[in-house]
Amino acid sequence: AMFAGNIDDCFRLGLAVGRNTVKLYSEFYKSDIILASPLGLRTIIGAEGEKKRDFDFLSSLELLVVDQADVFLMQNWEHLTHVFHHLHHQPQDSHGVDFSRVRLWALNGWGQYYRQSLVFSSFPTPEINAVFKKYCLNYAGKVRVSEPSLEGSVRQVVTQVPQLFRRIQVSSFSNLPDIRFTYFIEQVLPEYRGELMKQTAIFIPSYFDFVRIRNYMKKEGLSFAQICEYSKTSDISRARTLFLQGRRHFLLLTERVHFFRRLWVKGAHHLLFFSLPTYPEFYPEVVNLLEGGGATCTVLYTHYDSLSLARVVGGDRAPRMLEAEDSSCMLVTGE
Repeated sequence: AMFAGNIDDCFRLGLAVGRNTVKLYSEFYKSDIILASPLGLRTIIGAEGEKKRDFDFLSSLELLVVDQADVFLMQNWEHLTHVFHHLHHQPQDSHGVDFSRVRLWALNGWGQYYRQSLVFSSFPTPEINAVFKKYCLNYAGKVRVSEPSLEGSVRQVVTQVPQLFRRIQVSSFSNLPDIRFTYFIEQVLPEYRGELMKQTAIFIPSYFDFVRIRNYMKKEGLSFAQICEYSKTSDISRARTLFLQGRRHFLLLTERVHFFRRLWVKGAHHLLFFSLPTYPEFYPEVVNLLEGGGATCTVLYTHYDSLSLARVVGGDRAPRMLEAEDSSCMLVTGE
C-alpha cells in the first residue's frame, strides 16, 4: 500500500476549513491544515543565504503530526530536522494577521511549549528518539508508547545458513563510522577475498558508507558490482547479471534500493551486513536469497546498534549479545 498510487515525495497542500466547505490548495497563511512532505516544505523553507525563502507560516502551529517517521529515514532525514528547526520562529512579516486574535503565549515566543506533537513510527530509532527529545517540548509533558517485547525477525530466516554476529568495540559515537570502516577493511574483507568466498553480497544501510566502500574497492582494484538507489535500471540489470554469472566477486547493495525496489538478487553465496538494517524484515528477506550448501552470513554491530539488534535477534537475546565477553555470536536457522 505504501507504493500504491502517487508516490511523489515532494508535495505540499493547504486546506482551509469553513463551516460547510473545505477549500483545497489554499494559501498557507489562510490554511487551517497543511499536508506536506519534509522535502516539499524544505523547498519552500530554503537554506541559509537564499534570497527566496519563507517559513513564517510555521510560526503558529498548534498541532504537528509526523506520520510514518521511519519512512523518512529512507529519504533524507535532514529534511525533517530542517523543518523542525524552523518551527515557531518570530515572523519576518505580519502577513495581514489580526493581532487582537494572537494568543499571548505566541507573542512571548512560547509556541513550541504549547504545540502538541504526535510522532508515529513502525519502530524506534536513535534519530526518531532524538527528535522526540529535542523538539517535543510541550509544557504538559510527553508520553512514548512502544512494543513491550520483540521476537526478532531472525525467526523468519528459512535458509539453512550459519549467521555470525561480530561486535565491534567503539569508544565514542563520533568515531563510529571510522572504526566500523577500519574494522571492515582490516578484519573482515580480507577473509572474503579468496576464491572460495566468491559471489559475496555486501548489504550497506548508509549511502555514505556505500560510497566509502565503493571508493576503497576501486582504489584496491577489487572485482565488484554496485547497486544503489541512484542506479539506473539498465545499470542494475547489468550488475545483477555480472554477479549471477560470477564475473564479479562482490556486489554492493544499499538498504534504500532494497526498500524502493525489493530486488531479488540471485547468485549470492555469501552475505555481509556492514551494519544492521533499519527495517528488521529486510534481514530475513536478504538472508533467504543465499544459495549453495556452503553459504555464510556475517553481521557487524556495535552497542550503539542496540535498537536495531533487538529488532533482528529479539529483545531477550540482544542484551546478552551486547554484554557477552566473546565479541562473536553464532546463530543457526531454527534457534
